[in-house]
Amino acid sequence: MNGFLLVNKEKGYSSSEIVQKIKKKFSLNKVGHLGTLDPDAEGLLIIAINRATKFSNYFLNSDKSYYVEIKLGKSTTTDDVSGEIIEEFEVKCSEDEVKKEINNFLGKSFQKPPFFSALKYKGKPLYKYARKGEFINKEPREIEIKEIKNISYKDKICSFQILCSKGTYIRSIARDLGKNLGCGGHMFYLKRLSQHKFNLLDAHTIEELSLERTIKIDDFFKDYEKLSLNEESLKIFLNGGRVFLNKDISKDLRIYSEDNDFIGLGRLENSYLKHKQLV
Repeated sequence: MNGFLLVNKEKGYSSSEIVQKIKKKFSLNKVGHLGTLDPDAEGLLIIAINRATKFSNYFLNSDKSYYVEIKLGKSTTTDDVSGEIIEEFEVKCSEDEVKKEINNFLGKSFQKPPFFSALKYKGKPLYKYARKGEFINKEPREIEIKEIKNISYKDKICSFQILCSKGTYIRSIARDLGKNLGCGGHMFYLKRLSQHKFNLLDAHTIEELSLERTIKIDDFFKDYEKLSLNEESLKIFLNGGRVFLNKDISKDLRIYSEDNDFIGLGRLENSYLKHKQLV
């Protein structure tokens, strides 16, 4: 069985723990996830099983959307509710001020990652340094906030939905929002609603999951044009050679055999097709 499972991750589990649970439940050899969710976060976690793990990189770069709650008035060591409070403030900002500052995050910007993150420094995750009191400053990274909607503010908690590019830390947005408002802030609640073209509404808890719910690898690439190769061309393709197609376009393609078996992804450039990723 090769493909993807859409998991509705519950609070209290790391993404790695979910991977191990699925591996054990279905006796699978290779399992991976397509984008970390912190233990305190919940929502959509896409799981790749067996040969589908080869295609993980295509989704790590995809946009993600979240429902977010940020609590103003307190800054924490982790920029979320799990950390120790390091500073408390009186919150004097109005609802209009909060909404304005949230909307200021729209567009491209450079974001400083949180000290507690899985980003590496000298081969070790930042959170391992931070747990020992050693806080490593990483260079700000370019991100893009593509949409923010349904903003509300009540009792020091602001909530909204956000669509963002890869590499965006919602905890950093919470930290920066509190800083910009002059009252501190941390992420209070986070739920991932979507990733790529897949939605939390189609996901299931670990208990509800079955292998019958597996999404085929090629279904994840339906926006790629389909191309079937004859036996001779397929042999060249599989051996890493270039197949001449006489098509003066550049694009990625889903490649199939004449028997309609999915072979993998190919790249067409200057009339020649070469494989990018095989099943």
